[in-house]
Amino acid sequence: MNSSSRISSDSSPADLVVEGGRLVTPDGVTEGSVVVRDGRVAAIVVAGAPLPAGPRLNAAGRYVLPGLIDSHVHFRTPGLEHKETWENGSRAALAGGVTTVMDMPNTRPPSLDEATLREKAELIAGRSYVDHRFHMGADPDHPEVLADLAPEVATSAKAFMAGHHTAPVVFREAHQLEAAFAAAARGGVRLVLHAEDQHVFDLLDSRAGDPESYDAYEPHRPRSGAIVAVAKVVQLVRTYGTKTHILHVSSAEETDLLVAAAAEGLPISFEVTGHHLAFTDHDTALRGPRTRLSPAIRAPRDRDRLWQAVLSGEAATIGSDHAPHTVEEKNRPPAEAPPGLPGVQELAVSVWTGMLARGIAPDDAAVHLTRLMGTGPADLFDLAGKGRLAVGSDADLALLDPAVRWQLSASHVASLCGWSAYEGWMFTGRFTTVVRGGNVVWDLERGTLGEPLGRWLGGPAPSGQALPTARIPASEPVRELEGATR
Repeated sequence: MNSSSRISSDSSPADLVVEGGRLVTPDGVTEGSVVVRDGRVAAIVVAGAPLPAGPRLNAAGRYVLPGLIDSHVHFRTPGLEHKETWENGSRAALAGGVTTVMDMPNTRPPSLDEATLREKAELIAGRSYVDHRFHMGADPDHPEVLADLAPEVATSAKAFMAGHHTAPVVFREAHQLEAAFAAAARGGVRLVLHAEDQHVFDLLDSRAGDPESYDAYEPHRPRSGAIVAVAKVVQLVRTYGTKTHILHVSSAEETDLLVAAAAEGLPISFEVTGHHLAFTDHDTALRGPRTRLSPAIRAPRDRDRLWQAVLSGEAATIGSDHAPHTVEEKNRPPAEAPPGLPGVQELAVSVWTGMLARGIAPDDAAVHLTRLMGTGPADLFDLAGKGRLAVGSDADLALLDPAVRWQLSASHVASLCGWSAYEGWMFTGRFTTVVRGGNVVWDLERGTLGEPLGRWLGGPAPSGQALPTARIPASEPVRELEGATR
């Protein structure tokens, strides 16, 4: 074992000993135990070596993963709590083995500056079961903000290149997007992008109009919009050197472009979502609004290429794009139903099930999952102490029973919306226990839940800086969400 995984010489009692599991460490998978003190991993002990005294958590027959990171969730706070609350969303995260989330800015009001992010953090304090960081929203009217974004508030910013029901603001003009790339490069901010081109969609809409059925939805929002957008982004990254992460890549062509750009040495990476790995456009034709998404679910060949990217290491992260809507909202006509589905609870087990179904050995699947929801997002977004089962890391652990077979039903759904696109699926693997900061915060068998003590994870803040109270001036109108009504 290297310095990240070793036996500690400290024999003092532990706060917790997670005993006898298959540990997924940076060195690979090994039998052993994890010793926790003061909220951190104090030692990783090989099987058969002596263990200190302290409370025991039996991990026999289970993988012990670092607490997983979902770097793409919409917990709908503030302003859209009829769809989801932070309490419900963070409970769903724990049930999916996730102990850290990164929340998106398309709320009411949208999080377009430091003041609204600080206010959001205050609103969530005492309500979150998981640790969290925020992506700030990139504002096409004020791209210069990105050059001076304080890292203790956010280290990344989300830019929408196409509009939909909950997109707060959209970069419609080329000069706005170029200004944002330039400012983000100056400020060292990573841009995360919804990369579909609104002008392509507007052009197509001028002839075809809105879809009248769900089998017409994917052609209504075709791959051409994403391919054009990704090509534009690659050129901007080449020009400015901006750190860039493309979200929810949906097609084979986008994947090939991004892989080629990264091979050129450009600082560009991409995410694949669980639902683009799980479903195809045939499912949307059958399931209708439950898999009406943006970007759209595409063809089987696209799903195959995305799986190749996930298993080869080409994809940097997988995310849920957890975006709940009420059943009533989703049951509107095809042109009006909002895109999105809940997914933070289902993400890891759906990907685990998909890997085993594709013949991936369980140890290899555990390593893949830990890279895509552990070291990948932790390194990309500078989440210190997260995503690794190593000495000194935060004692966030997720215990996975790798072989249990179970069927998801609506009764399992922790999200406020109460439904899942995966209802009726037979999953392989289930999280049984989750530890955050050295404390058991979720237990499947006992049905127990810890306290909502999740922390806001900022970058390095100046010493003594307190979280200020921030309010939108009464004289400044709140910007409405673009596309919220038709």
